Amino acid sequence: QVRLVESGGALVQAGGSLRLSCAASGSIFSANDMAWYRQAPGKQRELVVALLSDGSKNYADSVLGRFTISGDNAKNTVYLQMNGLKPEDTAVYYCNFYPPEWAYWGQGTQVTVSS
Repeated sequence: QVRLVESGGALVQAGGSLRLSCAASGSIFSANDMAWYRQAPGKQRELVVALLSDGSKNYADSVLGRFTISGDNAKNTVYLQMNGLKPEDTAVYYCNFYPPEWAYWGQGTQVTVSS
């Protein structure tokens, strides 16, 4: 079974940048729509950005212009470049298929943005 492992989260000051990685244990990205999601304390998990198999990208309004999703099929890895981080970006970030599949939720990676 394919596993998705997120990494790259950290504590960062407002205005800073981070790059998150989502590594898959198999070759899945080229044929599947993938996405980054996040869940802030006390809130529901939400879609951050989706990367479709045709190369198109759908960003949440809250991150448009600041976050960039990309994929490296050779490395079986999807990235999330986050610039201009804000305290409201604080959350656990997850990658999954788009739409998500329950069995593939991983541990996520914590991003904390201090003001």
